[in-house]
Amino acid sequence: MAKDFVFKGKSIDEIKKMEIKEFAQLIPSRERKSLLRGFSHEQEMLLEHIKKNRKKLYTHCRELVIIPAMLDKTISVYNGKEFKNVIILPEMLGHRLGEFSQTRTQLKHSAPGIGATKSSGALSVK
Repeated sequence: MAKDFVFKGKSIDEIKKMEIKEFAQLIPSRERKSLLRGFSHEQEMLLEHIKKNRKKLYTHCRELVIIPAMLDKTISVYNGKEFKNVIILPEMLGHRLGEFSQTRTQLKHSAPGIGATKSSGALSVK
């Protein structure tokens, strides 16, 4: 039997019925302050599109706090180069969108390139 998800003692249905001010009391202070200040114009536009159930949502708003209205939606978040799809799960509540669209990737080097010194050409290429 699968265990139901609980966020700070509240079920998903209870959280979805909450207003933003009530939900803000359950999250850490930095995110709470961001929610209580209000949303920017871009953030409000994104939330309107979410409420209208738009299929493709693209945003540059990496600092937007994930709220219950966004649950079970797929949002494409810009990482500086391309848009990465982020599926909003209940575990993400109270976090920011940018946390799930990484901006830095791991760099991997291969064999020495053209113009490399003779000593670097003698290295093993394993």
